[in-house]
Amino acid sequence: MLSLKKKQGGFTIVELLIVIVVIGILAAIVISTYSGIQVKERNSTRQTDIQMIQTRLEAFYSQNGYYPSFKSLNTSTWRVKNMAKLNSSVLVDPSATNKDTSVAILVDSPSKNAYSYAVTNSDGNSCETDQTTCAKYTLTATFEGTINGQKTYVKQNLD
Repeated sequence: MLSLKKKQGGFTIVELLIVIVVIGILAAIVISTYSGIQVKERNSTRQTDIQMIQTRLEAFYSQNGYYPSFKSLNTSTWRVKNMAKLNSSVLVDPSATNKDTSVAILVDSPSKNAYSYAVTNSDGNSCETDQTTCAKYTLTATFEGTINGQKTYVKQNLD
């Protein structure tokens, strides 16, 4: 005997829910992985930037016998005149809210989203009044999270 009822095809609610849950889990994995890659990239950029700044500071020191004061290094006209090969973009942390390289962008103590430059004379005192006595510096970048157990990346003068 022939049945006059046609069999309905389609998905049940349970099947649809399972598919939605699986898609949600996959999306969460992709988003967290992508976020981790971005953090690693920004931390790598921080290390590269600090190394480039250190290279330019050491070149300045070898030519002049002292390191620039905090105020001088934060003055764009001074940088252009005295450290022309220092690209201002390397002075900006990748997570900084203000990416304008024409303004003072280094800070005097380590902080999140900014590079710090602390410079002193050989006794560890301020050299801002007489820049020619600046003999030591510390450059610091604050990581997002930790790298090799460190929360900051620090470079100091070579001598």
